[in-house]
Amino acid sequence: MRRPVALRLHAALATLAVAAATGVVLSMPQAAAATGGPTGYATQNGGTTGGAGGQTVRATTGTAIHAALCGRASSSTPITIEVEGTVNHANTAKVSGTSCNTAAGVIELKQISNVTIVGVGAGAVFDQLGIHIRESSNIIIQNVTVKNVKKSGSPTSNGGDAIGMESDVRNVWVDHVTLEASGGESEGYDGLFDMKDNTQYVTLSYSTLRNSGRGGLVGSSETELSNGFITYHHNLYENIDSRAPLLRGGIAHMYNNHYLRINESGINSRAGARAKVDNNYFEDSKDVLGTFYTDAAGYWQVSGNVFDNVTWSARGSENNPAGPDPQSNTTVAVPYAFTLDPAGCVPDVVGRTAGAGKGLQVSNGSCSPQTPTPTTPQPTTPTPTPTTPTPEPTSPGGTNLSIGAGADGTSKADGTSYGNVRDGDLGTYWSPAGSTGSVSVKWGSATTVSSITIREAAGATGAIGAWRVLNGDTGAVLTSGNGAGSITVPRTSLKKITFEIVGSNGTPRVAEFETYAG
Repeated sequence: MRRPVALRLHAALATLAVAAATGVVLSMPQAAAATGGPTGYATQNGGTTGGAGGQTVRATTGTAIHAALCGRASSSTPITIEVEGTVNHANTAKVSGTSCNTAAGVIELKQISNVTIVGVGAGAVFDQLGIHIRESSNIIIQNVTVKNVKKSGSPTSNGGDAIGMESDVRNVWVDHVTLEASGGESEGYDGLFDMKDNTQYVTLSYSTLRNSGRGGLVGSSETELSNGFITYHHNLYENIDSRAPLLRGGIAHMYNNHYLRINESGINSRAGARAKVDNNYFEDSKDVLGTFYTDAAGYWQVSGNVFDNVTWSARGSENNPAGPDPQSNTTVAVPYAFTLDPAGCVPDVVGRTAGAGKGLQVSNGSCSPQTPTPTTPQPTTPTPTPTTPTPEPTSPGGTNLSIGAGADGTSKADGTSYGNVRDGDLGTYWSPAGSTGSVSVKWGSATTVSSITIREAAGATGAIGAWRVLNGDTGAVLTSGNGAGSITVPRTSLKKITFEIVGSNGTPRVAEFETYAG
């Protein structure tokens, strides 16, 4: 008998509610990007390096993530975006630029390449907000939690997928993430990890997927067979109804995963798909491998798996479970090297390593967690462009139009003033009340501006991360980028110009917001 997902989740959600009510704070260890390097199919087709070799920036909002993407020199300029805090609908706006194609209400990695997004510090949580990868390549997502993304109800994001990939996506490594929902389709949720419309060379590793009606799919229909070359290893699938995953065509490799309480069906190989299933641990589950809900057969090669309290349904015209004695009905060769942990220790090692906030630990191949030695080039932080000014930088030619003008902003820290940014004194400054905020210079009549210079106060050099410059009259984004310094904007006649800090590496202190006509 089918039980509503919401009822099955009751105990888990009640535990979370008690923790919240008592004020429990769960801390997460500091993490670096791309520790250990990619594995599985993400190593093929030229490999997956993400933002290695590019600039590293810090973001605390979804808007800051978009601004960092839009501030690059091109859509392929490498970048690592370190994320800390909660990203939600309230702080995720569309940002425009020639190097990005973003949208509000979703983290949009569209028509771009060479990007790493990694949770750091106290952790990164994408709350009711999905990550959408489309027409993109060479992407790494690490150490983040994505939860409760809905396709119906309110708010909605990313078609209900926690992480969704579609339309000519290549080389994605998703590692040490936690993807979770609070129910199934009737509660408004869809898949946790979906791939469709020609998505290939993807690895999902050391991750937790739980409390969802649908774990994920590869291919959106029985005729959409352009996807494949997917590796799933050392992941925990817990309290999932089905699609763990659903495969339509293509090749997938599942090894050393722990499947716990798969309620209806697990690995569903259909429409000619071939699954290599090695040394997994299936526990307290039903129909964990086979072809289900269709007569379009799929295939599997099995080796070394443990089936602990697994039940199997009867065979029918649209139901072909692999058990109760799973046997291989195909052979699958993979082009990369991999080391198998014994299946018997998989629940322990996966429980200690999988998910966000586990220190990016991996198994050493003998069921013991370890922090691996980085094997991919690590992102470097080059001198920001434009460069951060020295305490007494050379001013652009012409008159600083900010002197004597007005000023306002969104917030200010105690002891600071908006007016300090246009008084010509490097000894005074404005700081936002938090890590982000905006300050504006304004005039009584339209004034032409073609460049600005942002000067940081002594002791705060490098604190400003991602930013946007806005036409304060219309709200239009004139330009965006990273780091303080001289900034060219389209020559514009306006009464107000705004410098908005959307990411920072500390407490920003803007000593001067200079404006010039050019």
